[in-house]
Amino acid sequence: MFQLTGEGLIELNVNGETRKALVRPADTLLFALRERLGLTGAKPGCENGDCGACTVLVDGWPIKSCLMLAVEAVGREIQTVEGLNGAPIQKAFVDKFAFQCGYCTSGFIMNCQGLINIHPDASDEVMQEWLQSNICRCTSYQEITEAIKSVLITENT
Repeated sequence: MFQLTGEGLIELNVNGETRKALVRPADTLLFALRERLGLTGAKPGCENGDCGACTVLVDGWPIKSCLMLAVEAVGREIQTVEGLNGAPIQKAFVDKFAFQCGYCTSGFIMNCQGLINIHPDASDEVMQEWLQSNICRCTSYQEITEAIKSVLITENT
């Protein structure tokens, strides 16, 4: 499918749909999502895995898409913020004022969605640990934690 120095057509399962993308072997998942598929919810921030603005879910787990090659995502389930379709965590971010400028918000939302899926009974310590993987310079993490808790409480009652 790939030539060592050329481009190749890959199929990615994104938000429940099979999508084709022409990529080079060195293209990141972030690049493929944004530039090849037009899904711009994952943001390029640091592009070295520190900030988390590019976080998407791969097989249900939060992954920094700037660190994953597009070819590594073949055969895996990818979910972007565009695929959440009004998930409770999105509404909770609005209700709890869990964002300001909004640049990092989609990455935080995807990280929080992964946390909710994997740890539906997450303790404060687990939430704090998970939130360390994303950086926001505009708001406090308290509002984000409150958003997570509001979803966990609602889903567990």
